[in-house]
Amino acid sequence: MTIKIYTVAEMVAAEKAADAAGHAYAQMMESAGRLVAEAVQQRHDVAERQVLVLVGPGNNGGDGLVAGRYLAEAGAVVAFYLLKPRDMADDENLARVEEMGLEVLLADYDQRYRVLRHRLRVTDILIDALLGTSVTRPIEGQLAALLEQVGAAVAEKRRAAAPGRPPLLSVATPPTAPDDTPAWDDERPRRPIVVAVDCPSGLNCDSGALDPLAVAADLTVTFAGPKRGHFRFPGAAACGELVVADIDIDPQLPAIRGVALELATAELARALLPSRPPDGHKGTFGTALIAAGSIRYWGAPALAARGAFRGGAGLVTLAVPQRLRPALAGQFPEATYPAITDTDTLGVATANLLLGSLASYGALLVGPGLGEAASFMTALLDGLRSPADGGLLSDDVTAPPLIVDADGLNLLAQMPNWPTRLPPNTILTPHPGEMARLVGRPLSAVRDEERVALARESAAAWGHVVLLKGAYTVIAAPGGQATLLPFANPLLAVAGSGDVLGGIIVSLLAQGVKPYEAAVLGGYLHGAAGQLAADYWGNAGLLASELADWVSHVRRGLAGPPRSA
Repeated sequence: MTIKIYTVAEMVAAEKAADAAGHAYAQMMESAGRLVAEAVQQRHDVAERQVLVLVGPGNNGGDGLVAGRYLAEAGAVVAFYLLKPRDMADDENLARVEEMGLEVLLADYDQRYRVLRHRLRVTDILIDALLGTSVTRPIEGQLAALLEQVGAAVAEKRRAAAPGRPPLLSVATPPTAPDDTPAWDDERPRRPIVVAVDCPSGLNCDSGALDPLAVAADLTVTFAGPKRGHFRFPGAAACGELVVADIDIDPQLPAIRGVALELATAELARALLPSRPPDGHKGTFGTALIAAGSIRYWGAPALAARGAFRGGAGLVTLAVPQRLRPALAGQFPEATYPAITDTDTLGVATANLLLGSLASYGALLVGPGLGEAASFMTALLDGLRSPADGGLLSDDVTAPPLIVDADGLNLLAQMPNWPTRLPPNTILTPHPGEMARLVGRPLSAVRDEERVALARESAAAWGHVVLLKGAYTVIAAPGGQATLLPFANPLLAVAGSGDVLGGIIVSLLAQGVKPYEAAVLGGYLHGAAGQLAADYWGNAGLLASELADWVSHVRRGLAGPPRSA
């Protein structure tokens, strides 16, 4: 199933369309609340746990009432704290809570929030169903006062749960890695587990702005699909684990199909993964040509090659300056090496050599560690176009799919009308600094721009696929389609990580995956490899070459268990 990422307006339109088609708001609310309860139960034994549901006045509060009811049926001790009175005559969910004899508390009757403070002291699981996606301005008034109490209580319990200095300290014993067992599985949580319904109250679900009074969640259960603000900082950091709950909105409704931004998931990556027939050979799985490296940057070609091999390419060819070839051949005897005559930096001679053998390659990566190779880049791009387009490519040769990365992007930015010099649907993989050079704007301005909009507008203007790197990488196609990767991992912030990504993508192109899909799948493999590595390494210390080795583990997981004999 394709998962869309919504603006608030798109989500409102989707719910209205579903209601008009016969899937009533009451049904969606019942599904939403039930799935919040299920998400909690999957992570924690709720029997006899103290659950406090903070209930807002709108539909988000209704979702919270339903969730609390299901948790009570599962054995939790549930109380509801209402920000505003709700009319039981018109509120079936409140009526059902009352019928069950569950405790309902009203903020209006709680002087100085004494009851709330008492409840928070004994709460194991706190469900935030106050505002949902409706935040557009700073929180104030009664809600601000309530959230101040909640935030203070949660912070106090979290401080109390933090490990203190032991009375006996061995000065030379190295620290051990923290227990990987989630807090959900503790016999008794030492701090309240905060569950946000749709989003933490105070998060602007379009901009990602976060009110200072917002309480960070351990788990956020959002409905139908994530919202843009779930992936924009600072709000993204307050969501904890993000879970999408399917509330049965028909994906074929025009209001859903018209949402252009999709989320890359394991299911999507699995569908894009190229087949590996048992009778395949190295030619079956494609030949990736990597033109990279210079006397200053020896490592970039090696990292790209490692990414390409781990990405599944049958053969990798490294076109590198002559002085780099012996060292790289020692690292990668599996690769082949054209007889490049340029010694320190690739030049026109190398471009002409490669252009003469293009038919041998399934895909071409240009850029990692190229350095000041402007003459090479100019000659290569001139040769990749057909004579009808002003290029030098012979009529009987088709240019292989192209990906430009790293120094290749910086060299492009120096060329006038550079988008027209590339073959159609070239993949461009800039980080924010490279993007700033490509669009001709200051880096500070690019960092302030909305990443999805920037990637989509650039792809449309240039006529090429854009993979804008960063926390929650965005891939955009010239036709407006865009996909967001669900990874924000500081472990990936290491030199050479982008070279590995370029190698993964060129390997997928060589295996026959189309450019946009190759960028999405390559980005997913790269990000998921980082997630797996983080389980072992934590959030720092991974080498880019080691990252490449985790890609095979991701591929194995996507492919599923081996067939039994």
